[in-house]
Amino acid sequence: MIKHEIISCERCSAPIECKANSYTKCQCSEVQLTLNEMEYIGEQYDGCLCSFCLFQLRQEYQDSMSS
Repeated sequence: MIKHEIISCERCSAPIECKANSYTKCQCSEVQLTLNEMEYIGEQYDGCLCSFCLFQLRQEYQDSMSS
């Protein structure tokens, strides 16, 4: 039985199990972001993102910094 809310990733619409009340167990906590990376993502999205999208956006930010 699912104990947490199922929501859609704001970027790709994939279903994700939101564990905001247990952040360390949430799939988004798998992605380690710097403050600058968090600000970059936060400027584009307000809601939850799946770990795949967070990885992609982190890479997008890193690529833009090396250009």
